[in-house]
Amino acid sequence: MRSIYSHSSLNLRAASTNVGASLLCCALLSMSGCIESFEPKEGSTTPPSLLVVDGFLNSQGVTTIKLTRSLGLKAKTAPAAEAKAKLFVEEENGLRYTLFETTAGTYNSARLSLNPAKRYRLHFTTANNRAYATDYTRAKITPAVDEVHWLVEGDRVVVQVSAHDETNQTQYYRWDAEETWEFTSAYRSKLEALPGGGLIPREVSIYRCWGTQPGGLIKTFTTTKLSQDVVADFPLLTLASSSVKLRYKYSVLVKQYAQTVEEFAYWEALRKNTENIGTLFDPLPSQLTGNVHCLTDPSEQVLGYIGAYSVQEQRLFISRDQLPASWKSDTGYETCAKPDTIPKAYVHVSFLTPDYLPLEDVDKGVTAQYAKCVDCRLRGTNIQPSFWK
Repeated sequence: MRSIYSHSSLNLRAASTNVGASLLCCALLSMSGCIESFEPKEGSTTPPSLLVVDGFLNSQGVTTIKLTRSLGLKAKTAPAAEAKAKLFVEEENGLRYTLFETTAGTYNSARLSLNPAKRYRLHFTTANNRAYATDYTRAKITPAVDEVHWLVEGDRVVVQVSAHDETNQTQYYRWDAEETWEFTSAYRSKLEALPGGGLIPREVSIYRCWGTQPGGLIKTFTTTKLSQDVVADFPLLTLASSSVKLRYKYSVLVKQYAQTVEEFAYWEALRKNTENIGTLFDPLPSQLTGNVHCLTDPSEQVLGYIGAYSVQEQRLFISRDQLPASWKSDTGYETCAKPDTIPKAYVHVSFLTPDYLPLEDVDKGVTAQYAKCVDCRLRGTNIQPSFWK
């Protein structure tokens, strides 16, 4: 999941202190606009480094929990991992399952099969001996995804999902999606530079790659106001006709989760905080209250919500030949200029850094271009995903 927690209590919204100026500003909004962004001075605020708990208790599979520390609004580094903690999945008045640290701050369990009739929680202790636990929650079984499909609406593609629960036990649904797409760089490099300045035929292609956008989508729906526990053609995401993702082939892995009413409310608040903030009339960001608590110091704020449920998945593919022929997709390399031509006498000194790459031999020398326009690995991977077809 993206790092979306730092906004919750650390967001700042500027407000005018001059009432008269505010009224005048609102009156003139449609004419010129008078909202100015507020930039806090360096050192004026030091946001607390809060513990962030990300993941869920997988009732029918491997549980993965990530522990990190929150960042300030201007931070340019990755969140610091909370390493060397001791984590357990605990059954109320019952068994305890250990999670093992696989990489710094990431903890995995063995494959679990939790009893839907019982309640579970996450309990852990950090390296500095501070204890934390979530509220106990009943393990839910997520119904299967009936169908993930797509359709063309005007100049966009809409991906939709359908599901149902014949037992009427789910009612609260959440979805995430992991997108993958095939793309090519602006220019194909047929040559590779040696450390001494010579050129050889390139053996590994850096022209065709696959980009991935990890999960981070927040889509929720409840059937409590319907006569049946049925989700029909719920819109998950849209893609513009010009999207680079649709240039060759696109795939999306949809993940479906059954939620409790409490967790559903948490994700709804988080969705509104991340999607609806941006204009004068949008609601102010709400304070997110998760279900993770510090047992050592109950006053400590912890970010995250850990539920217990299984996950259901379904993958969808869209090929370019399935889309309207009139659509023109972006390449993602629109700013790349035409290649240079390096005279033969200067070839041996022209490719001494990886930022500038040879393309192919021509009569007058060798064509060349900057790596950002040639090496697709700078935007993805040139290893085809195992699920690609």
